Amino acid sequence: MNDGIDRRGVLGLGAGTAIAAAMPAQAARRAPFLWGAATAGHQVEGNNVNADIWLLEQVTPTVFAEPSGDACDSLNRWREDVAIVKALGLNCYRFSVEWSRIEPSPGQFSQAYLDHYTRIVDHCRSLGLAPVVTFNHFTCPRWFAAAGGWENKDAPDLFARYCDRVARAMGAGISHALTFNEPNLALGGSWAAKPPPQAFFDKMAASVAAAAKASGSNRFSLLNGGDPVPMIPGVTASHVKAREAIRSARGDLPIGMSLAIPDNVAVGSDSGIERKRAEIYGPFFDVMDKDDFVGVQTYGQAYVGRDRDVEAPASAPRGADGKEWFPAAIGNVLRYVHKATGKPVLVTENGLDASDDATRQRFIPEAVASVQAAMRDGVPVLGYIHWSLLDNFEWFSGYGPKFGLVAVDRRSFKRTPKPSAHVLGRIAKAGGVR
Repeated sequence: MNDGIDRRGVLGLGAGTAIAAAMPAQAARRAPFLWGAATAGHQVEGNNVNADIWLLEQVTPTVFAEPSGDACDSLNRWREDVAIVKALGLNCYRFSVEWSRIEPSPGQFSQAYLDHYTRIVDHCRSLGLAPVVTFNHFTCPRWFAAAGGWENKDAPDLFARYCDRVARAMGAGISHALTFNEPNLALGGSWAAKPPPQAFFDKMAASVAAAAKASGSNRFSLLNGGDPVPMIPGVTASHVKAREAIRSARGDLPIGMSLAIPDNVAVGSDSGIERKRAEIYGPFFDVMDKDDFVGVQTYGQAYVGRDRDVEAPASAPRGADGKEWFPAAIGNVLRYVHKATGKPVLVTENGLDASDDATRQRFIPEAVASVQAAMRDGVPVLGYIHWSLLDNFEWFSGYGPKFGLVAVDRRSFKRTPKPSAHVLGRIAKAGGVR
């Protein structure tokens, strides 16, 4: 952890018979329920030197607890990761492609890296795993940030051009495509119950200025490194253009985007819950009308007061570690998102930071049970993908948080599945929680 600020708080500035029975008949016929685990390129690959976040890790001052470095060396060891997913009995692997590797300089595309990610897609398919691919998981090329990032008027065209290259290289094998990972997360920071201290924001501003100078630019703009409000129109326009580009390459590929959505609970008669929803999710829901599904990423509840979130009440259930305990949050969010959009939903992330894996072993069955309950209520849920497959680089907090189903030795990179990984695997093989 870094300065006591948690990962999400900082950034927030074959189908089993049980599940098949809970799914609407049409959806059950259409595709098997996805049981999976997720990773993200920058967090596991290592040495993503052309990425904007990499540069922010290196400059002085930096808000990062430590640099990502080799991460989990998944750039070289991805076959081990895929093999673990398969061995656990899951049928889906969510991962991201790195724009900064594929287009390290404007207009210069790396065929070698397009081939690299295509091999991952093809290998997953050969093992019977559905590849759920995220086209942008927070990181962008350094040149893109130095040119204004999502505030650049050309951002939608640049992102669509990149997505077109990726879709034409590997789109035939992708199961589901996500244009963006949680682009609304930074907006949520304005509602945080305990925002970071002003010193954090001052340090972030100094870090971004140092990155701009290192880039030979007067700006260095990235979604999780500044005021997100002026960036959102560029992101939403980029989603629309990217969706068009991906569909032009493969018209039947299911496309969506994931959003960070806690289980919001109104506190008081003057709760601003509807205003919060309109501000933090509304701009994205508005451009998802032609999407095939909504990706949902939930890590707990948020108690919404009049103008911001408030602390959890003393009566809120807590785990042995003192943290709030509410695995059923994911089911409530699925109900809300489907009602708000009318779309099928895919759990693209759900999990918790727990150094004691016994906590995760208890969490997973309860979370999955809440997903099944939502499905029995008629919510069309496409799958449950746990975050994360590996203990990895958790952004500003470095390698302290432990979200993984699999432990990774920081020196040898040896992967060791935790008991919780087998809990999820058994549930997947059984088709759900009985």
